[in-house]
Amino acid sequence: FQLAEKYGPVFTLHFGSQKAVVLTGYEAVKEALVNFTDEFVDRPPIPIFEQIQHGNGVFFSNGELWRTTRRFTVSTMRNLGMGKKLIEEKILEELHLLIETIKSSRGEPFSLKSFNAAPTNITFLMLFGDRFDYKDPTFVTLLRLIDEVMVLLGSPFLHFFNFYPFLGLFLKTHKILLKKIEDVRIILRNYIQISRQDLSENSLSYVDALVFKQHQKDSLFHDENIIASVLDLVMAGTETTATTLQWAILLMMKYPEIQKKVQEEIGTVVQSGTQATYEDRKNMPFTNAVIHEVQRFITLLPHVPRCTSVDTHFRGYFLPKGITVIPSLTSVLLDKTQWETPHEFNPNHFLDADGNFVKKEAFLVSLPKPCCPGWGQSQSPRASAPGSGAQALSSAPESLSQPIKTGLRDPLWGPDSPLENC
Repeated sequence: FQLAEKYGPVFTLHFGSQKAVVLTGYEAVKEALVNFTDEFVDRPPIPIFEQIQHGNGVFFSNGELWRTTRRFTVSTMRNLGMGKKLIEEKILEELHLLIETIKSSRGEPFSLKSFNAAPTNITFLMLFGDRFDYKDPTFVTLLRLIDEVMVLLGSPFLHFFNFYPFLGLFLKTHKILLKKIEDVRIILRNYIQISRQDLSENSLSYVDALVFKQHQKDSLFHDENIIASVLDLVMAGTETTATTLQWAILLMMKYPEIQKKVQEEIGTVVQSGTQATYEDRKNMPFTNAVIHEVQRFITLLPHVPRCTSVDTHFRGYFLPKGITVIPSLTSVLLDKTQWETPHEFNPNHFLDADGNFVKKEAFLVSLPKPCCPGWGQSQSPRASAPGSGAQALSSAPESLSQPIKTGLRDPLWGPDSPLENC
């Protein structure tokens, strides 16, 4: 933000031998993502993801492969019921199982990482048409690997590798990450192989549709693109939702008056013994505002790098084809011109003077929908889960004295706090 104040909303940063144009603030980011969609549609080569996905998958491919894979993913997810009542029923069933598991702790402290289980199962259900028992050894291993991979991806050593990839041979973290990614792939390949054994055009899952698509003439869905696409969606669908849930619970602990108000509103709308649904949100403006404010406050995806697909003139600057462009989504969600108290958790950001829910353009601009089909995949559980959790559970930590540390992958109470709730 200090650089933006000094150089304006468009400036260049040098990372080693690499150069990137940074866009900050609501106006500049909106102009780029809305008015220059085609010019900023491509992904820059990020060394660690090049080594992981080799230019395949939903997120880190480019050109015709990206367009075909993305179009197929969005269409298939929609056909399987994403955003419809059928899949919401599955999500609510999974959330019910998660809540019952948490209730079984009988008030004893439990790790917030327990919330990773439901998003992973929901994602697995969409991808493979089946779910895991929470105690299944393969499921436990998969959860552990996903968590370890995400920790490693956030490591300073990996950022260093992306700037100086020739040092990969000497970086231990880089080698550990690739090994754990391969362990995840082994699990996914086993389930993909099961889908191959019962090939049918009547797809019951995303992978079923992928495998069937592979057998069409001139298909771009070769083996490496299939496993890369599934890996992308497993990691994205699990991590974004699980992190949002952890933060939502933590913020309800920090602000018990907000937690109480959410529970009271749900109690007036939802019949006793039933769960709050996505459709109920229109009658629960405060709860809806809280869900949106959680996502704004935690800045789940601070930036999603792009690169120019053609030579582009933007705001008086010439951006050559292929240059990396970083729209700072954090700067949009903390823009003082758009939010009354940008650095505070304040559900009133999404309410008008009469208490009605208000869609904020700055929030919509910050969502990576144009290039991220996985966002829609994980949006339904992110929207339903915090309300269901608040409806069924009252949470309180042992101490509320420590400040919340934002800008981290996991929510933390200060530097040394375990992620526990009771």
